[in-house]
Amino acid sequence: MTHFAKAKLSRRHFLAGSAALVATPVVAQDVDGADTVEIERDVSNVVRRNISSFRTLDWQPHFSNLNNGAILVDISSRALHFWEESGTYHLFPSSVPLTEDLTRRGRTKIVRKVEGPSWRPTPSMKKRNPEWPDYVGPGPDNPLGTHALYLGWTYYRIHGTHDTRKIGRRSSNGCIGLYNEHIAQLFEMAKVGTQVLLI
Repeated sequence: MTHFAKAKLSRRHFLAGSAALVATPVVAQDVDGADTVEIERDVSNVVRRNISSFRTLDWQPHFSNLNNGAILVDISSRALHFWEESGTYHLFPSSVPLTEDLTRRGRTKIVRKVEGPSWRPTPSMKKRNPEWPDYVGPGPDNPLGTHALYLGWTYYRIHGTHDTRKIGRRSSNGCIGLYNEHIAQLFEMAKVGTQVLLI
């Protein structure tokens, strides 16, 4: 094998390995808190660069156990890390809140799982955007995508999106978004009671 052929093979292996890492699932966790948060900003016309950096993490610095599994959402790297109760690890690229004031950090848990979720704007969203519908049912126009994991904080969810441009960006009103195929995978693995941490 020539030097050129070896270099090509090494580059091909590197690219394949990088693609496999990006395709690996991710998990997230929320912060404890009883306050209700309403999003006060219309982010529908804001565009941010789509940049994510992926690195694997260990669960031990963030959780005392993996009972019911554990989700860690890293806002700065725009990645969701998920550990099954068995310790199996998944990494997913995500969208995160547009600004710090829309971002909630801390611990919470999944309190409800919905396949084919419906969506209603918060009262503050509706006040700012009276032309928005009061209700959007399941389907391709739904901002929550195909599946939603409801967190212990009002208005906060980990959900899918039909707008794939949002993934890897600061683009949400506060929720964590995943590609629909990734939220479907996470939906099957996560449970009501899965611990969630947002950092």
